[in-house]
Amino acid sequence: MKLYSSPQGSNPRRVRMFLIEKGMEIPTEEIDLIKGESRTPEFLKINSLGHAPVLVLDDGTVITESVAICRYLDELHPEPALFGTDPVSRALIDMWIRRVESQYTRLCTDAVQHSAPFFKTRVVQCPEYAAIQLGEIPNAMAWLDSEIAGRDYFAGDTFSMADIVCMTAHSMALSLKVEPARELGNYNAWLERVSERESFKA
Repeated sequence: MKLYSSPQGSNPRRVRMFLIEKGMEIPTEEIDLIKGESRTPEFLKINSLGHAPVLVLDDGTVITESVAICRYLDELHPEPALFGTDPVSRALIDMWIRRVESQYTRLCTDAVQHSAPFFKTRVVQCPEYAAIQLGEIPNAMAWLDSEIAGRDYFAGDTFSMADIVCMTAHSMALSLKVEPARELGNYNAWLERVSERESFKA
């Protein structure tokens, strides 16, 4: 198999973090998003959306989308389990991946895409919309703070893919100069725990 990744972007970073947590290494080709290497005719034949990461299997099967790639790799190498070990834990992790993506990641992504010069030729930008989404990020952090109360990690007592998804969203928020308020004790305690992991440096 071969992974097409990039040093830029939160989705490639999710896969890098996952691989570090798993202790896995995969043959990788780095794509420079800034230089437009994901928009070349050659790469668009692999992923018509022009996005990284992409995993190409030995039989030619193409898997795109970071969570799908990580789920496939988790099936091949189940230890340590980052997508759960039983029906309940798997459902809770899936639930929290979806909740974080829809309520937190989306705000950060929208704010970046509608304000950053890099996306000016890639999306129809609306600065007013970027400002609205940016203003909602502290509310999302406060919601997450209330939801994680009493737990070490988002889907329970064990680090999972849901935490990786939230970690990358948090990094986007920081790039937008939005930090969690001091009174968000649960969120900040979670952040302190995960920031000590080697994968957080990826």
